[in-house]
Amino acid sequence: MVYITRALVDVLLDLANDADPNRVTTGVSVTNASELEGADGLPPETPVFTDFYLPNSGNAVNAVFGVDLSTPARQAQGQFVSHPVRELEVTKRDDLAQVIFVAVPPWTTDDDSFAAFGRDGERKRLEIIDAEPPAQSLAG
Repeated sequence: MVYITRALVDVLLDLANDADPNRVTTGVSVTNASELEGADGLPPETPVFTDFYLPNSGNAVNAVFGVDLSTPARQAQGQFVSHPVRELEVTKRDDLAQVIFVAVPPWTTDDDSFAAFGRDGERKRLEIIDAEPPAQSLAG
């Protein structure tokens, strides 16, 4: 089972919609359920995808290889990709993460438009939860 917050799904779908007809690829990261507000039913150590890295649309290397090379690999436990004109599946360009979230138009959270896959391309069970990560401050 793969868990992701509703807020993250909404942001990722907005990114995909804004970039359409172009593709979006970005890293996504997890927070343990114990650190989230509203994830009371999950075991504390359960990883929940909560955050994303801003995609770098101006980098040709990213567009060719489909990965944000500026994001350290240890910080991104997953990847999000939009496929504006493809099926809801993982392609050879998408297989650089343990978990890959794929979205296709009409950019909604239904089972035909948003899904999670493993590196092997197999679809994973996905649960979108209404939980929030702890508030973070930019002040030092």
